[in-house]
Amino acid sequence: MLFNHDPPRCAQCSECGGPSRCGTECSALAARNAGGYHVCSTLGHASSTNVSILDKQNPFKGVIVRMSSSGKDPSCSLSVSIICDSNGAQGPDSVEKLGTCDYATTLRHPSGCATIISIGGKGFGWFGTLLIIIICLFGAYLLAGTVYRYFFLGVHGIEVIPNLDLWASLPHRTQIFFSSLVRQFSGPSTSHRNSYSPVNS
Repeated sequence: MLFNHDPPRCAQCSECGGPSRCGTECSALAARNAGGYHVCSTLGHASSTNVSILDKQNPFKGVIVRMSSSGKDPSCSLSVSIICDSNGAQGPDSVEKLGTCDYATTLRHPSGCATIISIGGKGFGWFGTLLIIIICLFGAYLLAGTVYRYFFLGVHGIEVIPNLDLWASLPHRTQIFFSSLVRQFSGPSTSHRNSYSPVNS
């Protein structure tokens, strides 16, 4: 909020830029007439803004944005109920005073409409998260082992990788494992059966 000319004075607005900068650094202000002059009071700041759902049973209805100015006497606040309206912005038509320095108003705006980020179980899930954790731990193990062997043991070249023999033998071990599984489930081969000669009794 900026004033083109003759800005009103601001009471208790030291953290909003001072009394001569009414509205330039405050989120919400209330003006009252004092001796023929309009004086502003701070209602809320951007740093003390709280956003909540208007209706938990129907999250698509809208949100409530509450700005407060804590640490003052009295403590003031402004609650704005933003009702979802994808057609455009409407209002607010009036401001209701709820307490000594608490105000509330309602407006309709597209920003009050909920946005669906993820639906239908899309995402990593527990298995994807576990897989990422295992990969990160494995990478940290390789990095720490490599640094230790290079700087403390003086190993250079490809031998700096920890347990290099184990990683190099993994493809061969995997091939043997799957070959044994295939032989176990398929049974003895034809050539193996025909390699024996019948025995005469």
